[in-house]
Amino acid sequence: MAARASSKHVWALDFDGVACDSVGESATSAWDAAAGLWPELFAGDDARAKKDSVLASMRAVRPVIETGYENLVQVRCLLEGASVDTILEDWPTLLKSKMGAWALERADLVARFGTTRDAWMERDLEGWLGANGMYEGVPAVLKACQSTQEAYVVTTKQARFTAALLTDAGVPFADERIFSQTVSGRPKGEVLSMLAGRHPGAAGYHFVEDKLSTLEAVAKDAGLAEWRLYLVDWGYNTPAERARASASSRIQVMSVADLAAAVAGG
Repeated sequence: MAARASSKHVWALDFDGVACDSVGESATSAWDAAAGLWPELFAGDDARAKKDSVLASMRAVRPVIETGYENLVQVRCLLEGASVDTILEDWPTLLKSKMGAWALERADLVARFGTTRDAWMERDLEGWLGANGMYEGVPAVLKACQSTQEAYVVTTKQARFTAALLTDAGVPFADERIFSQTVSGRPKGEVLSMLAGRHPGAAGYHFVEDKLSTLEAVAKDAGLAEWRLYLVDWGYNTPAERARASASSRIQVMSVADLAAAVAGG
């Protein structure tokens, strides 16, 4: 039997870099988590003297982060003298090299990063929330999307932190509408495929990201050809990436106003 057509569109939106600017919180949490993992490196006077500059550099290197646990590796790299340019040039290779050299496991770093954030939230929830910030105009877009369309969050941030920040911003999402790829590390395209299967008669399918590499991976998947792909012109991407996206036949670069208009129109 053919799926019944729906007037609603499916919107899948990334979180960090689309809805939330989390660099202040993630950099501080990464420093604290790394200090617990490598106290001999982070406890001395030299490390304390470098802390502010390292945390400032964490914003510059944020565009290459795929999943939060990578922040722990980045913060140690910066502390030990890696330049911003070195990290930006080929982070996947550097990450793999350091994970091996330092005998690190993804699951262990995910757990340590999450535990550090949990402890901060328990100790000072207002401070933790305040270290994050929603991009101007985006909560209103999310609220409109929730009320008129089928809205989902697809993120590499752990779901409990995503949910807390959305609730604080006044746009709570039900647990079943937040898909976190943190632990599995599986591509977001798998979630998009599942959502299309959940809503086979939707009027349209839209995926909003600030990470160009994620959109390019989706664009290459013939099974996801029905999805319209959007790169936001804010968040954690670079001018060069926005230019590359603009030249793509599959990816549209959007401002907050463009996104609001697209949600209103479908």
